[in-house]
Amino acid sequence: MSETLDYLITGATGQLGALVLEQLKAAAPEASIGALVRRPDAAGALEAQGFTVRVASYDDPAALEAAFAGVTKLLLISSSEVGKRAVQHDNVIDAAKQAGVKFLAYTSILNADGSPLTVLPGEHLATEQALAASGLHHALLRNGWYSENYVMSAGAALEHGALIGAAGEGRISSAARADYAAAAVAVLTGEIPASGTIYELAGDDSYTLTEFAGALSELSGKQVPYVNMSQADYAAALEGAGLPAPVAQMLADSDNGAAQGGLYSADKTLSTLIGRPTTPWKETLASGITVAA
Repeated sequence: MSETLDYLITGATGQLGALVLEQLKAAAPEASIGALVRRPDAAGALEAQGFTVRVASYDDPAALEAAFAGVTKLLLISSSEVGKRAVQHDNVIDAAKQAGVKFLAYTSILNADGSPLTVLPGEHLATEQALAASGLHHALLRNGWYSENYVMSAGAALEHGALIGAAGEGRISSAARADYAAAAVAVLTGEIPASGTIYELAGDDSYTLTEFAGALSELSGKQVPYVNMSQADYAAALEGAGLPAPVAQMLADSDNGAAQGGLYSADKTLSTLIGRPTTPWKETLASGITVAA
């Protein structure tokens, strides 16, 4: 019989999953915390940190059901495989229901049911609908953009002397990945919300990519303008830089959606939920770049 677990975090070796595990261990030190990984060779490092590791792929319903046995609260971190996620998430939902999981929180996307983005929201909405139909007690963590998504472009922008994108003057209400992890921990460790509760999560402050480029210029001491492109040209530039076509298309679509307000929100649910202001985007940018001496 499987060991009972207060919490199980999927995607445990990913950037968000690792942060959730770290913060959950600090917030609930007496709890039994599980980490779900796809490969057995990922277990050692997590077990050394005191986590119970269970192994299952989102593509393996039987393994998922076995991994979820004895789990009270499950965090479903969305799959990174765009185009396959709806089916993979269905597998998780079905397995969680069969295993008797009491509560599932899912990381969706900001304003999933009204977003002008076209690539990302569809699979998230399909998962939200599957959760509603499943009868599982659940909550939706509709995460906005991670500040790190743009910070990871800073090195190339400094190298080439320009930050490129397709977001126009759309404002982006991003927050640090650690802020979204803190929100997940708050929901998992707090009183279980009413089933179907939606948390629209975004940073307290917003910026345009012109402002982002200005901050990058100030921090680096190098002039880095923002160059706005069409969605198609931006996708082509990303592919030319070596990104896989589906990823390039997704990022270009996200920027195009940002131009239409899709990554902006004045909602302060995130900072309210975590009990502090969200991490300033300039702070994340400063910590994510190497400033020339």
